[in-house]
Amino acid sequence: MAISLSKTFLSITHQVFPSEICRPVSFSGREPQLQRATSMGFATRSLRVPRVSSKTSGSLSSSIDELDKETREERRVADVWREIHGVDDWVGMLDPMDPLLRSELIRYGEMAQACYDAFDFDPFSKYCGSCRFTPRQFFDSLAMADHGYVVSRYIFATSNINLPNFFKKSRWPKVWSKSANWIGYVAVSNDEISKRLGRRDIVVAWRGTVTRLEWIADLMDFLKPISSNKIPCPDSAVKVESGFLDLYTDKDVNCRFCKFSAREQILTEVKRLLEIYQLEELSLTITGHSLGSALAILSAYDIVETGLNVLQDSRAVPVSVFSFSGPRVGNVRFKERMEVLGVKVLRVVNVHDIVPKSPGLFFNENLSPLLMKMAERLPWSYSHVGVELSLDHKNSPFLKETGDLSCAHNLEAHLHLLDGLVSYA
Repeated sequence: MAISLSKTFLSITHQVFPSEICRPVSFSGREPQLQRATSMGFATRSLRVPRVSSKTSGSLSSSIDELDKETREERRVADVWREIHGVDDWVGMLDPMDPLLRSELIRYGEMAQACYDAFDFDPFSKYCGSCRFTPRQFFDSLAMADHGYVVSRYIFATSNINLPNFFKKSRWPKVWSKSANWIGYVAVSNDEISKRLGRRDIVVAWRGTVTRLEWIADLMDFLKPISSNKIPCPDSAVKVESGFLDLYTDKDVNCRFCKFSAREQILTEVKRLLEIYQLEELSLTITGHSLGSALAILSAYDIVETGLNVLQDSRAVPVSVFSFSGPRVGNVRFKERMEVLGVKVLRVVNVHDIVPKSPGLFFNENLSPLLMKMAERLPWSYSHVGVELSLDHKNSPFLKETGDLSCAHNLEAHLHLLDGLVSYA
């Protein structure tokens, strides 16, 4: 049964974002560019959502036929969106790959990629660690206006925790914040896209890591009860990795951007949006890559466990997670609790990526149930949640092999592989 959350939602005043104070520029004076991972040795194709194009450019009738076909496919999303979001645990949709599910996965993956493209990585910028765009300009600045979403809030987290390889800080003496990093956003579909999707879609996108894998070394802490950080849970045996939990719940009361924890920011904004659109058909979709995937799963659990997704008329808004290359988050009891709550998780992984194999290298869901039961109380016994969709970059003729392990972790490579999956005829 969901637990009431009575004192979590705080009155948070209007945020002034770093990008609203001054448009960040590179120290070198060059115009800032969209930053995608440049170290991967992949020759990838375009990762936009697949569209049907005319085979004969000079034929108007052919163009109309193709446009009609695309329109029919968009209408189908409205008819089967619950299946796409896992109401039946994606049975029969993964092998072969359902084309609508594939296009939706790519679309949400691009929304996770946007966190990287908008993030200021430049250590010589005063705004390093922030978002380079204001919420109102976010999707337009990334040439993603066609996605049809509006950012309603940015999410910030305190960098005063033991994840040094995740946070970025400026080398300037005077910076936008000494203890905060931009870590994601909340967005809601506009009227036009909501009509195509068959519901109003609220999206939470978490930032992760681009190519560096050193942050895995930061995950040497043990599992601890999720309730120990004041997240409600009726079972004290439900545990998650302590670093993820601290990142999600810590705050700095002296910082204007993270005086409320990422958890408080997320829950407050989701609650506000659900109240605004409570008379409509709704869905809550949470996405993230790498470390952001762990935060996506943790926040999805939190939203449902607290009963935040239950509307005043007792309707429960479905909560789904589209995870890309994410690590294990918690123990077997956490996995079981997620299943009881009905949180749907689809994990997209590359079989050659080491991140989804961590933490819990030795004690994990691949062991027999008897051994896992015996290891249940160990502080390093982990289990993946949800359904896994496995990809293999070695099967793609467009991706060349390199010796860099981080290439198998790259989000754009995952989206490329999704784009090339065999689908229904």
